[in-house]
Amino acid sequence: MTELSALKCAAREAIDGDLPGLVELSHTIHEHPETAFEEARACEWTAAMLSDGGYAVTRGIAGMPTAFRADVGSGPMVLAVCAEYDALPGIGHACGHNIIAASAVGAGLGLARVADELGITVRVLGTPAEEGGGGKVTMLDEGVFDGVHAAMMIHPWPADRLEATCLAVSHFDVTFTGKGAHASAAPWEGVNAGDAMVISQVAISLLRQQFRPDDQVHGIVTDGGRAANIIPDSVTGRFMCRSTSLAGLQVLEPRVRACFGAGALATGSSVSYATLAPIYSHMESDQGLLDLYRANAEALGRSFSLDDEHAPRPTLSTDMANVSLAVPTIHPLLGIDAAGSVNHQPEFAAACITPSADAAVRDGAVAMAWTAIDAAQPGPLRERLLAG
Repeated sequence: MTELSALKCAAREAIDGDLPGLVELSHTIHEHPETAFEEARACEWTAAMLSDGGYAVTRGIAGMPTAFRADVGSGPMVLAVCAEYDALPGIGHACGHNIIAASAVGAGLGLARVADELGITVRVLGTPAEEGGGGKVTMLDEGVFDGVHAAMMIHPWPADRLEATCLAVSHFDVTFTGKGAHASAAPWEGVNAGDAMVISQVAISLLRQQFRPDDQVHGIVTDGGRAANIIPDSVTGRFMCRSTSLAGLQVLEPRVRACFGAGALATGSSVSYATLAPIYSHMESDQGLLDLYRANAEALGRSFSLDDEHAPRPTLSTDMANVSLAVPTIHPLLGIDAAGSVNHQPEFAAACITPSADAAVRDGAVAMAWTAIDAAQPGPLRERLLAG
């Protein structure tokens, strides 16, 4: 057995030894879903398992109570694994962040076994509020990723894919303010904020004909009024604009906001905006790291036939994309048997605690650990990563 094989074997054995606890962590987080910035229990459970595995854990970093940093090793090369654990409102872990957290912990525990031999520092980062809060962007701005030479995570999906088309996205609330009135006795006395929202949504739907490929807008009305017989004086919606790049987003969003302005103008109401999160960027995956991940995932029986067939990449947005513009990063999609469902559906949430999901916890952990081990080997990739 070569030295490299022995290191990979040691990391895998460590992960397999901790696998019952990793699966329990995944199921426990799934059973107790917590939304953005509210992940107190998930954060503690994740950090505690790393602490028990020898990591030095610092909680509450970057001014966020549900963010943490866990380090082991003292080598000059710093490799970060990101753990997400926030859930979606109403449908829980329908994006599989319970699997992400457990896989990140597993990779960390596997790498802790070999960190000194590799000459690396392993850093597992607990990153809150991926679903619309931009926790990683705040951590990036606060210097948490300073000195990190490479970062990685996996994301559950209905199929294995090396990468997605990651769209830049902005999140914001829109509020129209009008004047209430009796909807039957004196509707002419009112200024209908609800009509302003309807006009805006129609305008956006018409604008879609002129969208560039992959530009997207979607939203919901979160407060549409209080009663059918009252002209609504205030209506609020939550919207997202997406584009293939930050530059494209800078073109798209003003056009969408002009639609809201049209709704306000047509009804005589006023419009205001509230930014909900930092802008998420497009992603630039590190090809060298991605090639290593593919080889290691395939060694575990994973297949990337859809990538080889040049099937269209799925589109998504993530704050890990912002990290990728600052640090060599990968964010591959890890397939689970989703029984025909897709992310953000209740059926996908149910799939995230099946035997297939539990196998993904193990495969994701091992594949990331092995990728880190390969990246740490002497050679051009290690030299490039260390050079920044």
